[in-house]
Amino acid sequence: MSLNELYREVILDHYRAPRHHNHLDSPDGSAQGNNPLCGDEVTIELNLNGDRVSDVAAIGVGCSISQASASMMSEAVFGKTREEIDELVRKFKVMMAIEESAEEVVDPDRPGSALGDLEALQGVRKFPVRIKCADLPWITLEQALESAE
Repeated sequence: MSLNELYREVILDHYRAPRHHNHLDSPDGSAQGNNPLCGDEVTIELNLNGDRVSDVAAIGVGCSISQASASMMSEAVFGKTREEIDELVRKFKVMMAIEESAEEVVDPDRPGSALGDLEALQGVRKFPVRIKCADLPWITLEQALESAE
């Protein structure tokens, strides 16, 4: 199985069986994001214990890229502190070529080296119009974190 096929399988797995896909009873923070150009919608809810995410929900509808990104993001931030999440968001945006950095966050010779399953989304960079699909849950996460403060 090629790396591209593996990444495709990871994306499809998160799309078909999204993680953290149930609303929280009383979230400390939440935000809704949408991309009116393609119809992607995502709601991010989270609970905090101090500055650590103790629970997270990512609920939405849309393309496989946006929904898989939301699922992967929810797994990646669960249990992390705000500082760790800020660093994860930065690395994700560098990987997706949304932000520039001299640092290499993804080593193509070592899959899983920096971002785990999220690295499956790096192929989206080849399709600039789809980068917004992958980034929507991350923008919404940042808004949910702000609403919790």
